[in-house]
Amino acid sequence: MREITADNLSDLARGAAVLGTGGGGDPFVGRLLAQQALKRHGPVTLLDVDEIDDDALVIPTAFMGAPTVMLEKLPAGDEILGAMRAVEELLGRPATHTVSIEAGGLNSMTPFVAAAEAGIPLIDADGMGRAFPELQMLLPTLGGVRASPMALSDERGNAITMRTSDNAWAERLARAATVEMGCSAAVSLYVLTGRQVKDHMVPGTLTLCEKVGRAIRQAREGHDDPVAAAATALGGRLVFTGKVTDVRRGISGGFARGAARLAGLAEDGGSTMELSFQNENLVATRDGDVVVSVPDLICVLDTDTGEPVTTETLRYGLRVSVLGVPCDPRWRTPAGLALAGPAYFGYEHAYEPLPAAEV
Repeated sequence: MREITADNLSDLARGAAVLGTGGGGDPFVGRLLAQQALKRHGPVTLLDVDEIDDDALVIPTAFMGAPTVMLEKLPAGDEILGAMRAVEELLGRPATHTVSIEAGGLNSMTPFVAAAEAGIPLIDADGMGRAFPELQMLLPTLGGVRASPMALSDERGNAITMRTSDNAWAERLARAATVEMGCSAAVSLYVLTGRQVKDHMVPGTLTLCEKVGRAIRQAREGHDDPVAAAATALGGRLVFTGKVTDVRRGISGGFARGAARLAGLAEDGGSTMELSFQNENLVATRDGDVVVSVPDLICVLDTDTGEPVTTETLRYGLRVSVLGVPCDPRWRTPAGLALAGPAYFGYEHAYEPLPAAEV
């Protein structure tokens, strides 16, 4: 158990955006929301998963929608607690804890806002170990946990509650509502017991985010390679360094979809890489061959600074380094691949697990 203050959030938000694999929201926006909440309400207590009772009532929160939209349609902040309160009203009792749905610059910060405003502890875990574009793509889904009852809330004060037949329908209906709410909304879902958190969530995610963000900052301060520092902290490997030569991006079905092309630099000179994304980076190909694919993580960093580059901030001329990071082993099971593997997104290649980095 430890206390997280507003001063602790810079490293955490940076590392969360790296783990967000290009999605999960903008780290600057997420950090500002969380810092404002912590300055107003005081520090948030961060608990390890083994510090919570099995009968705890854990209600997560997140933002849902297209990250490109959220750069212009900034969250107000109060919609986060609004979504949680709507779920509590359905349940007839208040949350005892909250937790992150996914890693990401915005969605790892959102639970700090909920925890600060509700006065409850935050659990050091998340439901993916990365970010995915669709809300049924959580490890609790593999464990049989229902996404609903759930609620969506927007900056206008609208709140929608849902009970759905399964988690795929929760995604479909919530996505349609999010589009009507302007392609971004706060969401609260996957009500968990403490036991379910221990069984089905990824422990230590926020601590890992902080470790990664700190490693990048310290490498930069020490005039070392921040990309290498991030790779070491993540247990990943550098797969490409290049310059962005083309970005194709658009909003479709409530998602930011597109691709970016990189021209290789240094040792990768003469080669090209294409990154395909749906909010998050899904597939990285080098000269037409797949080198990293979902559910493994594809993390894009600014080559000079080590700062994470989200899919909505990719732009022509940016020099970037692409890291491949092995996913949580549960995503590599047949059930995990059926839920969030390449075939689900319409790719024809077979998934080849990214090897662990050499120590």
